[in-house]
Amino acid sequence: MSQKKRVLNVGGGSESIRLPPQYAGFDVLRLDIDPQVKPDVLCDARDLARLDAGQFDAIYCAHNLEHYYVHEVPKVLGGFLHVLKGDGFAHVIVPDIAEVMRVAVERSLDLDDVLYTSPAGPVMVRDVIWGWGAEIARSGNDFYAHKTGFTQKSLLAAAEAAGFGKVYHAAGNYEAHVLAFKSAADAATRTLFGLPNA
Repeated sequence: MSQKKRVLNVGGGSESIRLPPQYAGFDVLRLDIDPQVKPDVLCDARDLARLDAGQFDAIYCAHNLEHYYVHEVPKVLGGFLHVLKGDGFAHVIVPDIAEVMRVAVERSLDLDDVLYTSPAGPVMVRDVIWGWGAEIARSGNDFYAHKTGFTQKSLLAAAEAAGFGKVYHAAGNYEAHVLAFKSAADAATRTLFGLPNA
């Protein structure tokens, strides 16, 4: 019987926030810097190198990488590589600042204008660029602020520069995505995420 795959949800916050359906068969461990969300692993993502190497099949990191300064991003991505197994991958999602700027200019939006409405409420242009102001004010935690930003091109470049062997990328819905593999995607993972064979 094959062992269940493990995914580390980096900065995932509350247990109630579900991962995409591709991870339904995985054991999920949550890593967070905030002890109030009671993560499985209480750790700053900049310190992943302190954890045991090669223990996860996947990293899921949605709307977290932008919370580090640009010079810290390579350290975080290097930590992902450290804790991933040899055939593992990192699934990273960040706000797509190029798309936000394009839409803001096209619709003549100011920083305090609503860009879109999420299930949690209205999201202003400034929230996507610098972090969700309402949550930063409510929590008093400045680690919710955004310290850098990405476009699809810069996220791809960051993943490649970190040393991932094969990187797939996409954009949409004000987000940039990468699936970054330590080596290459196996057939099962390509099927799971609808990736091309090449």
